[in-house]
Amino acid sequence: MLTKRIIPCLDVKGGRVVKGVNFVNLRDAGDPATLAAAYMDEGADELTFLDISASNERRATMMDWVKVVADSISIPFTVGGGISTAADAVNIIAVGADKISLNTAAVKRPELITECAEILGRQAVVTAVDVKRTDRGWSVFVEGGRTVTRRSGLEWCVEAADRGAGELLITSMDRDGTKEGYDTEFLSLVTSAVNIPVIASGGAGTMKHALEAFASGADAALMASVFHFGEIRIIDLKKYLRQNGIPVRI
Repeated sequence: MLTKRIIPCLDVKGGRVVKGVNFVNLRDAGDPATLAAAYMDEGADELTFLDISASNERRATMMDWVKVVADSISIPFTVGGGISTAADAVNIIAVGADKISLNTAAVKRPELITECAEILGRQAVVTAVDVKRTDRGWSVFVEGGRTVTRRSGLEWCVEAADRGAGELLITSMDRDGTKEGYDTEFLSLVTSAVNIPVIASGGAGTMKHALEAFASGADAALMASVFHFGEIRIIDLKKYLRQNGIPVRI
């Protein structure tokens, strides 16, 4: 049986890890490489870094910290944010990342998913999908959650999988940073509709929330602030999950 994964998420702005609520009100949470090494030691299965900086210097800054992180850890890590071409993706993998995450650029030009998958292999391509409930159901948002699109969240998840995404990273904007739990209703819809791994994101506040995500079909649970600020320890979470019948690596 495949083990379920626990993935700390680190939002990076200007080379520092930050955390907010509903994508705003950002607080400094530390240095990317230092936190990455600590999470590896604590038992994280993978790490996800999302570069949310709007700076024109983001690309050079990203290359710098990605290299340092790659030298600091031996577990897989994903990097996303501002990757708009297959060449960008190749460069991120070349400096040490194991996977790249596509979001806004893929929504604007879905062929990008296929291009990256053909070059890197679909196992290295994650499509991140930010969704929020609207009067049309779950709508896809882009540009760091600032812009609503006309795309249906579920339809876009299915299309991304069909185009070559190896994994989907589903973030509920309604739940992000609230610690009220993942949007398990949407997770269940997605995991029933695609045959690739789904990562739950947005809203984790307790260990039970991770259990609920896995019960909804998720293959991995992504968390941020509860790890960054010491509210939940990874080893404690994994022990809890194992006690509740979820296969995890300890």
